[in-house]
Amino acid sequence: MIKLTRFNSQTQKKGEFILNAEVIQTIEETPDTVITLMNDKKFIVEEPAEEVVRRVMKYRRALRQY
Repeated sequence: MIKLTRFNSQTQKKGEFILNAEVIQTIEETPDTVITLMNDKKFIVEEPAEEVVRRVMKYRRALRQY
């Protein structure tokens, strides 16, 4: 699980949420960072794509330690 900040440019609402990193299909910058899940649901987040990837990698490394 990784913590991200949701951003909706239409309503200017922001909020932190926890995302299961195992269900991420793609991460793209368009220029906002768009995360597409395996069920085709999309999230726009404030973090740049590189930061999302870094958090996913940190999460997966932590899983191997247990």
